[in-house]
Amino acid sequence: MKTWKLVSGILSIILFVFVAFQSCAAGVGNALAENGESGGSAGIIVAVLLLAGGIVSICARKGGRGLNIALIVIFGIGAVVGFTMAGSFADLNIWAGWCLINAVLAVVSIVKQK
Repeated sequence: MKTWKLVSGILSIILFVFVAFQSCAAGVGNALAENGESGGSAGIIVAVLLLAGGIVSICARKGGRGLNIALIVIFGIGAVVGFTMAGSFADLNIWAGWCLINAVLAVVSIVKQK
């Protein structure tokens, strides 16, 4: 699990850049279309949670149970926000899926440590 946490942390930090730029573009599109959707804003929240989760994931590879719980909370919130607020910003479902995968694997890591 140490290798997975390092890899997922690095990928999450890299994905932060893509999700942030994509969410800014989606937010501008929502504002110009005046459609009342909040997919771009939700994408920015998911991007920040990806960054935070990536940093915690890199730190959690040698850590204990508390850091895994933090990963579950951070990536879990990112998944919930992404899935519930995506709207027409369909790519946000992909990023929320990545958050869900990381949250589930943090649960697996806790179970495996016992």
